[in-house]
Amino acid sequence: MTETNTRKTFKNELLAYLLLTVGSALFAIGDVMFVNPYLMAPGGTYGLSNVFNTLWPWKISFYAICMDIPLLIIGTWILGPKFGIKTIISTILIFGFTYLLESLWGYNPVIHDGAIAAAPVEGLSMVQIPHGGGWFAPDYFLNTVVAGLIYGVAIGLIFRSGATSGGSDIISMILHKYTKISLGTLVMIVDGIITLSTLVAFGDIRLPIYSVIIIYIEGKVIDLVVEGMKSYKTMFIVTDNTEAVRDYVINDLQRGGTCLTGTGLYQGNERKMLYVTLDRADMVKLKSNLHRIDPKAFVNIMDSAEILGTGFRALPKE
Repeated sequence: MTETNTRKTFKNELLAYLLLTVGSALFAIGDVMFVNPYLMAPGGTYGLSNVFNTLWPWKISFYAICMDIPLLIIGTWILGPKFGIKTIISTILIFGFTYLLESLWGYNPVIHDGAIAAAPVEGLSMVQIPHGGGWFAPDYFLNTVVAGLIYGVAIGLIFRSGATSGGSDIISMILHKYTKISLGTLVMIVDGIITLSTLVAFGDIRLPIYSVIIIYIEGKVIDLVVEGMKSYKTMFIVTDNTEAVRDYVINDLQRGGTCLTGTGLYQGNERKMLYVTLDRADMVKLKSNLHRIDPKAFVNIMDSAEILGTGFRALPKE
């Protein structure tokens, strides 16, 4: 390996661990300052730890690490060493940041509607801050949105560093190995059970609903953090004027593509089809000019979640 490649690899690894550290810190902030004070549990071992923390006061971090370590050991034993050193470091960092926040900040909410009072106002729906700290009139929706944004950025950064979330996902992986149920379905089932635990524990239907909203927002933000704001479209173009469309894509848009040969189902004639992937702006240009090039062209446009290769993101090394 050359010195330039060594330096580049070092910088990439340094950036990865920086993202891992920042993501772990943000996760702890989201959990301790926004999720726990509102008695919500948006999946994962930390969601379940929030419920345990409120029912039987003990630090969230202690509950979580007592679940995470056995899960990592069992997961490695059953599934093999899939998790890697970064996932282990992420588990330790999240534990450390959560413990630090619990010790220094406590479990007081950041977002509330109205001043913290010594006692609840009669007739007003109030929530008590766990383990003392008075009463407050909650702003559930705003808190849910902010929590989802923080969680999404946090886990997105952890994913970008090359780590995985571990935790309750390991349970889903193990069940997936011994059942025919898809991993995505199992993740939803496991997280759904954890989310519903708030209804069983506290008897408030709002808690699992807001927890699900957090999970939804979190998922959308993770996609933005991991994939970026860039939106790509894949176009399949069936046209009799292949050369003109090809020239426009190559010379005007300065993009590449693939020309495929197929057979029409109706008449059985041989047809040419162009396959191109473009960002949203170039897709609009091509779509607008197709009417001029070939008004009879048939076009199928699809969203592309992830594009790897020349002209887009580099293929992963591992």
